Amino acid sequence: VDETKCTGCGICTQNCPTEVPSEFDMNLGFRKAIYVPFPQAVPLVCTIDEEHCLKHTLGICGLCEKVCKAGAIDFDQKPEEITLNVSAIIVATGFNLFNPSVIKEYGYGQYKNVLTSMEFERLVNASGPTGGHIIRPSDGKVPKTIAFIQCVGSRSLGRGVAYCSSACCMYATKEAILIKDHEPESEVFIFYIDLRVFGKGFQDFINRAKEHWGVKYIRGRPGEIIEDPRTKDIIIRCEHTVNREVRELKVDMVVLCPALIPVETNKELGENLGVKLDEYGFFKAKDSMLAPVDTNVPGVLICGYCQSPKDIPECVVQASGAAARAAEVIALTAHKEAQ
Repeated sequence: VDETKCTGCGICTQNCPTEVPSEFDMNLGFRKAIYVPFPQAVPLVCTIDEEHCLKHTLGICGLCEKVCKAGAIDFDQKPEEITLNVSAIIVATGFNLFNPSVIKEYGYGQYKNVLTSMEFERLVNASGPTGGHIIRPSDGKVPKTIAFIQCVGSRSLGRGVAYCSSACCMYATKEAILIKDHEPESEVFIFYIDLRVFGKGFQDFINRAKEHWGVKYIRGRPGEIIEDPRTKDIIIRCEHTVNREVRELKVDMVVLCPALIPVETNKELGENLGVKLDEYGFFKAKDSMLAPVDTNVPGVLICGYCQSPKDIPECVVQASGAAARAAEVIALTAHKEAQ
């Protein structure tokens, strides 16, 4: 697809006959073989999945090329390498999710009604596969009781990572409020080890979730999750560490909040750029206090989760700082060249 010609009208997507699971919707919905990766993509341009496109795999179809009024689709395009001379590079590789199926007692991948928080986020989103309607994957019914389990792979030396993922307490609370807003009669439980709500207004948000919305917080890490084979409900066994009681709770759906981990390509990218990584695979800042977006390589800057665990507001602030720092590097480079 020629991005200089594509207008993002979507007529090619509408006419494509091939449907495959959508990565953006966490495989809960489907997309076409020619598609926009996600609604906020910049530029808003379609891309072709060569592995599933009938034109690429079987040499047939090509319907998208025929209906494209802008003439943006060219199956004769060849890959090319481009060399750019730049003064600054901003690394913002983001994060991956820890695979919760490693913790087998939580049943992820075994029970349909055990989801990750990212999968649930797509369910509750208006642009998601269900149009924002919260349903159980097993039977399509609206769940009346939902439990969130925090720190799945976080703060765990044995099976996961030692650090706190930083954003989980707040996004679980946000999703819990969304559930109560959609279904006021529903019950929502959040199992946690410690509530780490350090940002401005965060504690007020938690208090409002408890007092106004009726979200129930249970301090304790569940030891086992099993499925009722008849109803497909989920049974959670957990020690309530405040009351020192072992409890059993039956819910319609469980949402796991997995650890947020560095992307695997950080190591290769770090080696190519000459930038140091820490023991977890995050890019190291030159000085976490005085130069938080600089690295050991001049002109190579970092921001967001590729540097350390942080939430969206902190990522936005750091991205603004990295952009300003890049502008400074560019200005200094231009000044030196002018001399």
